[in-house]
Amino acid sequence: MKQRARESSRGKAAKMTDIARLAGVHVSTVSRALAGSPLVEAGKRKRIEQLALEHGYVVNPVARSLRLKRTQMVSVMIPLQHEAGQPLTDPFFVAMLGHLAEAVTQRGYGLHLQKAVRPTHEWLGDAIASGRSDGIVVIGQSTEHETLQRAADTYLPLVVWGAQLPGQKYCSVGSDNPGGARAAVRHLLQSGRRRIVFLGDPTGPELRQRYEGYERALEGAPRGTAPARLVPAHLTPDAAYQAVRDCLQAGESFDALFAATDVIAISAMRALVNEGRSVPQDVAVVGFDDIAIAAHTTPSLTTVRQDVEFGARTLIDLLFRRIEGEETESVTLPVELMIRESAPG
Repeated sequence: MKQRARESSRGKAAKMTDIARLAGVHVSTVSRALAGSPLVEAGKRKRIEQLALEHGYVVNPVARSLRLKRTQMVSVMIPLQHEAGQPLTDPFFVAMLGHLAEAVTQRGYGLHLQKAVRPTHEWLGDAIASGRSDGIVVIGQSTEHETLQRAADTYLPLVVWGAQLPGQKYCSVGSDNPGGARAAVRHLLQSGRRRIVFLGDPTGPELRQRYEGYERALEGAPRGTAPARLVPAHLTPDAAYQAVRDCLQAGESFDALFAATDVIAISAMRALVNEGRSVPQDVAVVGFDDIAIAAHTTPSLTTVRQDVEFGARTLIDLLFRRIEGEETESVTLPVELMIRESAPG
């Protein structure tokens, strides 16, 4: 934002950078504070306003009005604070971003992509304050639910791909994660599996819902079924592969594995085979996502399918409605269990 400064009481023109230096904050924080944003803590906001007054700093109303014009851009942000090692080349991200780009392009807009991995709550506020886009799509909540909640108080054109959570203020689109997990585990139980482990990291809301669905399905399992067992694994192929190998080499026994994502499931199958286990004879495997390669692995992967293409179109539809000032409700999409060779019926 361009600013106009007047002469301070000491005859020196004050700039936003001067106010930021005096307050000991980032320039973007000064910008938000002087715009009255509640994203800035009240005490800090008052101090910045006082410093601006003392040093003769005023906001240029013409420059501010320019920011209200449309940029014809949509920002897509991917917060990965808890999974910084997960690359944007992850098959789920590739599919989602491709469908988002198609939907945005059809409306005559461009797309700005940013991966946010810094351990700070400024990432979203900075993007909003920058004015580089007319609206923001956030892919995944990571550990940033509270950041999203604060942004939703003042910023309408925000839509999030992720789990719908109690007391949620922001608009989200996501799949029926617990329902899909229950369907996957019940399928394994019906096929006679009794020692079913969950492979993944349920830190983020979506994967936590999948783990909770897994747990609930086991609560109604036949007698003799082993209790829930979490095998932690990050969302990268190498991490999942090593987690399964470590379990097997430690002598742990299980006859089925429900993976939080397809990438994890495919890596698990590779580890099982390399450790002398056959899939599905010794260990049945079910994933979640139904990425493009899932039907072409050996054996082909049984998985819970979420409709990413429809989800992307829904995200963009809701975003543009919110850009026009409309309040929109969150949407939970149905899922479908795709039964293939890794866990036949």
